[in-house]
Amino acid sequence: MGGAFLAAAVLARVGGRIGLPTIPLFILAGILLGPHTPGAVIVDDPHELEMLSALGLVLLLFYLGLEFHLDDLKAGGRKMVLAGTVYLILNVGAGLGFGFLLGWGTSEALVMAGVIGISSSAIVTKILVDLKRLGSPETKPILGIIVVDDIFLALYLAALQPVLSHSDGLGAALRDGGKAFGFLLLLALAARFGTRVISKLINTRDDELLVISFLGAAVFVAGISEWFGVADAIGAFMVGLMLGSTTSGARILKLVHPLRDAFGAIFFFAFGLSIDPGDLPSVMWPVLAAVVLTVAMNVLSGMFSARVYGFGALAASNISTTLMARGEFALILATMAAGAGLDERLSPFIAGYVLVLAVLSPLAAGRSQWLARILPGGRAEEREAEKEPAPV
Repeated sequence: MGGAFLAAAVLARVGGRIGLPTIPLFILAGILLGPHTPGAVIVDDPHELEMLSALGLVLLLFYLGLEFHLDDLKAGGRKMVLAGTVYLILNVGAGLGFGFLLGWGTSEALVMAGVIGISSSAIVTKILVDLKRLGSPETKPILGIIVVDDIFLALYLAALQPVLSHSDGLGAALRDGGKAFGFLLLLALAARFGTRVISKLINTRDDELLVISFLGAAVFVAGISEWFGVADAIGAFMVGLMLGSTTSGARILKLVHPLRDAFGAIFFFAFGLSIDPGDLPSVMWPVLAAVVLTVAMNVLSGMFSARVYGFGALAASNISTTLMARGEFALILATMAAGAGLDERLSPFIAGYVLVLAVLSPLAAGRSQWLARILPGGRAEEREAEKEPAPV
């Protein structure tokens, strides 16, 4: 683990000098020092870092929940649902159509729909943090789409599991979906009406006790979420929403920062460990086609979301490029597909597709003004910005 931290740090320092984002560099460190490439191998089995990787994902989403309050979500609830629904229709629909077009099978197409349709909460959060956009107006629709994505994912995984296992049938799928939805509703009610009680329970002047308390709450609820069929990430996010509204919220935000950075790096490093570069050439063309399709669908959904919220071309570009990444949830689907004995080309396809977008999305988000120039109204918006006087 020490080698993983040091390798990620060295590559990130080198990349930072030439302006590269940290996410693809952490992933690259995992690829280079994993079991699938020649040379030094720090970790033989990627599962050895599985729990630490899960903790990194939990802390990334917990931090995102702390940054926002329920008032932010309630104020734009209808817009959030509309933007998230259109995002899912475009991306999941395109993924399903692409899966059938490849001709690998119906179950494979259903997996492909989830892989191509769901954005990576972890990478999106890291991009927003790295680019210091957590306070930007367009971050609200980005957050809304992530929340809708994660709720859909919980229901989709519950429905997909019996299909892949060829057992239990529709009744089990409906039961699992209802269980997931009920737990999400319980978390939402606790966040809405339990803030005062939670604030009294979590409040303490001792930083040590506060760290243990909020870390225990985030990890415990994330684990319970998985038992109910809800992604652990959304459970951690809901805990962040609850604690961010308490009197200790500002202190928790400060104290969780180094934990988020450290274990977030391990999450992306472990992601790199799971990628075998030798498998990628056989699925290169489907991967590139899926990447082009994803970029197109994200641009369309970003433009729609910007219009719903009354934003301009630059905000539309920021939404499009930030949400482009695919990551942890695609890997969950890859694991399910492998366990179900689906087409052997599916796993390397998912790995290559996720890797390309995990690299492309942070790079594109940092240069989103280039895309904004070619979107409708982008040139005019840029000229207006140039006319504005510089801040004193």
